[in-house]
Amino acid sequence: MTEQSCLRQAQRRRLLHLLALLGGAGAVSPAFALSLADLTHADASQGIKAALTQGAQVAVSQLGQNGGFFNNPQLRIPLPGYMGEAAKMMRRFGQGRYVDEVEQGINRAAELAVPMGKDVLLDAVQRMTLDDAKRILSGGEHSVTTFFMEKTRQPLTQRFLPVVTQATGQVGVVQQYNQLVGKASSFGVSSDALDLNQYVTGKTLDGLYAVIGEQERAIRQNPLGSANAAVRKVFGALR
Repeated sequence: MTEQSCLRQAQRRRLLHLLALLGGAGAVSPAFALSLADLTHADASQGIKAALTQGAQVAVSQLGQNGGFFNNPQLRIPLPGYMGEAAKMMRRFGQGRYVDEVEQGINRAAELAVPMGKDVLLDAVQRMTLDDAKRILSGGEHSVTTFFMEKTRQPLTQRFLPVVTQATGQVGVVQQYNQLVGKASSFGVSSDALDLNQYVTGKTLDGLYAVIGEQERAIRQNPLGSANAAVRKVFGALR
């Protein structure tokens, strides 16, 4: 048996052990129990909830500040669809300031909305079921992010949309966007109708889950680097 095969078997035994703990049943072989003897049902649940909480809090803190979206090239919300190409053309013709105003406005709206979702994310953690915990342990490296997307996307959409609408209204982003569409049309770019607030809300959620995903990958790759002892214990046992 190769070293890699031995490693896969060891990881599988660890996972089965954790799932047995969460299920409240299942025997543990003596050799396996030696490495996880101190891991209890409470440890497993606490570790998973701590990882979920950490991901949610970091994402909200990182994105819910001035520049949280706009200053991050990977997460900055661009102008939608065809307007992205139109923006490049307008910059070439000295119309860049109009583009900048709209881009800053939609990203600022996203940054204002994100903190309003913190309680929704944390409530989902507290409502985590036994089946949820099992899926997170056995579902692969994206299972924490998938959990949040399944449990919170709809309520967060309902929570974010009014905030985004108010924010874009206060700084006149929709009016600026409509003017930008008009300018783009003068350059020969078609202007299909778009609900800008719906678009920004969707992109806000995409960015939020992307940062949660980054936190999940960091925990799984280096669980011992977490400040939370329960996270270190549970996710360290899976490695």
